[in-house]
Amino acid sequence: MGLVRLLQLMLSLPWLTNCFCQPNGLISLFIKAKMVGPILAVTVLMTTEDQYDSLAPQELTETEEKTREFILNLPFFDSFKMDELDILSRHMNYAEVKRGEYLFTEGDRGEYMCFVVRGLLDILKRSAGGDFRIIARLGKGHTIGEMSIIDKSPRSATVIARQHTIVIILTKKGLDLLGDRHPALTITLLKKILRLLSLNMRRTSSWLADTMPTT
Repeated sequence: MGLVRLLQLMLSLPWLTNCFCQPNGLISLFIKAKMVGPILAVTVLMTTEDQYDSLAPQELTETEEKTREFILNLPFFDSFKMDELDILSRHMNYAEVKRGEYLFTEGDRGEYMCFVVRGLLDILKRSAGGDFRIIARLGKGHTIGEMSIIDKSPRSATVIARQHTIVIILTKKGLDLLGDRHPALTITLLKKILRLLSLNMRRTSSWLADTMPTT
């Protein structure tokens, strides 16, 4: 039996046709054939949508390549493999913030976190008198807004660029998509983000202890 005829018979099977019609069914069919004596041996690999990313890696777009280039400069991502960095680059983006521009303002709805690639950011907090005071400055390797991708909490401070700054952005939507497509990688990423949150909380507690008046 010829290979073409064999494929025609396979595609006439109701269960196989049904798979192609299902929303979460097959999206590709890979077929390998070789002669084993007088017998034509056919191997069929049916690929679901969930498996497609790993079996058929796609080239990065220009923006994704630029994002990966910036990611490679951050110690936070040192433990990730190159293929994992490619995946992360597809679910993240980068932005340039000019000197004097706001990254976000206190009270804004939080929907993304940032990794500082280069530049310098001032973190400002409004005082009881209504004026802003600089409470921290963040440079390369620092992160800001981690809680926003976990609980979408409002911004607790205002962030303004003291210098021309480049940041990598991870949105809540991007994290959700990453979790749906690559759950193991998402868990690894979240663990690292939670460690950062814990470290930042410890630093804040230490700063408060140093600034509180003694009794």
